[in-house]
Amino acid sequence: MKRGIFLLIILTNMLVNAQALPDESKKIRGFDLSNLNPAVSPSVDFYEYAIGGWLKNNPIPGEYSSWGSFDVLYEENNLLIKAIIDDIAAGKIESNENFEKLSVLYNSGMDTVKIEKAGFAPLTPYLDRISSIKNTADFIKEVAYAYMRTSSPLFGFYAEQDEKNSTMMIGGLSQGGLGLPERDYYISTDESSVEIQNKYKAHIINMFKLIGYSDAEAAQISNTVYSIEKQLADSSFTNVELRDVQANYNKMSLTDLQKISPNFDWKLFFSELGLKDMTELNVRQIKFFKHLSDLMEQVALKDWKFYLQWNLLYNNTGYLSSSFVNERFDFYGKFLMGAKVLQPRWKRVLSVINGQIGEILGKVYVKKYFPPEAKEKAQTIVKSLLSAMGTRIKGLTWMTDETKTKALNKLSFFNYKIGYPDKWIDYSKLKFENKSYFENVMEASYFNTLLDYNKIGKPVDKAEWGMTPQTVNAYYNPVLNEIVFPAAILQPPFFDYLADDALNYGAMGAVIGHEVTHGFDDQGRQYDFDGNIRDWWTKTDEEQFNSKTKLIIDQYNNYNVIDSVYINGELTIGENIADLGGLTVSFEAFKNSQQFKENKSIDGFTPAQRFFLSWAQAWRTNMTEEYVKWLVKVDVHSPAKFRVNGPFANMPEFFDAFGLKDGDKMKRSANELIKIW
Repeated sequence: MKRGIFLLIILTNMLVNAQALPDESKKIRGFDLSNLNPAVSPSVDFYEYAIGGWLKNNPIPGEYSSWGSFDVLYEENNLLIKAIIDDIAAGKIESNENFEKLSVLYNSGMDTVKIEKAGFAPLTPYLDRISSIKNTADFIKEVAYAYMRTSSPLFGFYAEQDEKNSTMMIGGLSQGGLGLPERDYYISTDESSVEIQNKYKAHIINMFKLIGYSDAEAAQISNTVYSIEKQLADSSFTNVELRDVQANYNKMSLTDLQKISPNFDWKLFFSELGLKDMTELNVRQIKFFKHLSDLMEQVALKDWKFYLQWNLLYNNTGYLSSSFVNERFDFYGKFLMGAKVLQPRWKRVLSVINGQIGEILGKVYVKKYFPPEAKEKAQTIVKSLLSAMGTRIKGLTWMTDETKTKALNKLSFFNYKIGYPDKWIDYSKLKFENKSYFENVMEASYFNTLLDYNKIGKPVDKAEWGMTPQTVNAYYNPVLNEIVFPAAILQPPFFDYLADDALNYGAMGAVIGHEVTHGFDDQGRQYDFDGNIRDWWTKTDEEQFNSKTKLIIDQYNNYNVIDSVYINGELTIGENIADLGGLTVSFEAFKNSQQFKENKSIDGFTPAQRFFLSWAQAWRTNMTEEYVKWLVKVDVHSPAKFRVNGPFANMPEFFDAFGLKDGDKMKRSANELIKIW
């Protein structure tokens, strides 16, 4: 994922379960009252009150490690997308060159007879290439070859906007090269972490045995690979450090990069990528690349070759026979995430298609499932949210007029994208030769890599989207100063153009407000109206802001999630600010609606109450223990329960809506209340 895009939620759990397509005539316009748990007071635990019934009646399907609104919508969306593919195959949609490419990739992924018969044979030419490495230059060339087609060994490299010259694209280098989710999995020494480390080593052994190595050989290779990854992890930033905007911007020339990392031939690497003329790039974590240079001398060439073999396996087992797929799922899906059953093949293949050539599907998706009325309604809500944010900024008592003027100027430059791009990716140069599934995926990967690298050194294309229309997500990009809402998230329970305003502002409105607030959270506030990192705050305002964010960090640090696991307030600070700000701004906009002014109850709830119930029901989620522990360690978002109870406990609007009194658990005391935006 590109650095600098702030997501509403990261959809890491792709282990989905088939459901019947929803019947629009029966869909509830609002929320199902059976989802409530009236045995719990809204003043004690609003999350349990609002969706406790749903939590009880919706256990996690075996293919999932968590199950909630995003997953249900993702499921329904999968079926809508599959219907497009079926219609293409049945000739119900006029064929074109792009659909033929779609069919080749999908059919090769579904051809289990051919895939099972091939085993790991599709990898053999690539394994042979690695085996033939004779010197350091060969190794660097092979790393570059992997980047073009198969994997991302050692580090991350991609095109990115220059964060201090936001009209231009440059190359970006970042830490990477790990098989476990992030560096703390290697660094931590508690009992649970050691168990994960040992299971991971066993997983590596099993994978190498599947490609013909003996038990003893595989065990030795596993220790070698893990040792290299551990050393990469040792010099990696923590997840909290990765959020430091200034520390992760280090633009330099290729000559300067070679000086800080002399034992890796960067000129050769970029030349092999077809980037001979690259003159400058952003080296996000200098410490990491200095250490990588040391490792080039310390690690034997034969060990680097094993590392590259593992990186090839790690990134591509999903395209091989079932023995590889099952082994990967046993470790990452079952053990690490708590899922029980592997998702059906068609969903796994569909996920690959969405990732590789997703805009082919997206163009049909919006035509079939995203009516103009939905886009118009969403645009109206976005405009009202931007206006409400302006109102909130003007009314701040802690911010000086000087900084307010600049904040309002930044807000006036906000761009927003709704539903789908105006310009679609041109896939005419993508050619499939109808070989193995693996080879077809590699061809698509090669096409997308060239597409990405071709941006380096050129002006930014502001029409480009970072997500496909069928993606159930949303994001704010600070370098473009834009908020983006794909068509797929503009569906119930987040958005329903036929539902009442309370529900739309409580869910989608707050989501939009969330993304708008990202432009002014602890990271986003460091970018100016044009998307450049620039200090536009007075010192007094900066100190005031930091004192308020410290209070949010403290609030969330005290939330116990499970056992002895607590939320990391520093890691989740940006999302927690955005949740509170998004709800506050959306409620500000909702107050201007006719429904709020008339104040008529529906299903026994006032408009204000429906607003808060809508947000809570949008975040209904059951999670396995394994998933919760993973989430708290790696995700910048707080678990679902605290995305509801956390911000609500700071909102007087919520207290008034449900009649909370001083001393109630869901109402923080007056001297604890946090108000930023």
